[in-house]
Amino acid sequence: MTSPETSPTANALTLDSLIRRIKALHSLYEDAVTTMDVDQVNHFEREGVVPIAFSLFHIVNMIDASFLLMTGTPPIWDDEWERRIAMSVPDHGKHKTVAEMVHQRIGDYDGFITYMRAVFGRTEGWLAGLEPSDLDRVVIRRPFPPQIATTFSARVAGPVGLTLLDCVECWIYQHGLRHMGEIELSRGLVGLGGMTS
Repeated sequence: MTSPETSPTANALTLDSLIRRIKALHSLYEDAVTTMDVDQVNHFEREGVVPIAFSLFHIVNMIDASFLLMTGTPPIWDDEWERRIAMSVPDHGKHKTVAEMVHQRIGDYDGFITYMRAVFGRTEGWLAGLEPSDLDRVVIRRPFPPQIATTFSARVAGPVGLTLLDCVECWIYQHGLRHMGEIELSRGLVGLGGMTS
């Protein structure tokens, strides 16, 4: 059943737009990782400035983790990936301080890129299989638990709670753009250009 604000046609247009925007976002990350080396990604500028390694791992691992809430599917990330990629801080850092996360480094950069592509591929495949009406499904009802209540997505949520559309928009698309902005700025610190004009 659709809400008064939506219709099957509107949902179909929204889903089509989401699919295209998220593919475009993923292409920016692909361009970024293939035009940086591990030293640039792990570059430590100064205290208070997280390295590109943080932004990259954080967004990919958070998208991976969000699949559990959105689809019921466990994350790809497991002990084997953790050993392979060898993050210096084996955590996406959402509940950690900047002071802790300035120490984030990627050990196996090629391994990280493989993990990123697996997460992005799964995301795109899942979105391609959604029905437009799925966007109206409520994922998290109000009142929100503490770990959700302080997020940007809680500010976006409607009266009932967070719909699947809210989650995809906030947790994947908008969150991904936010961290791509960090990466673009940080690329300048290591002598690289931005990703788009």
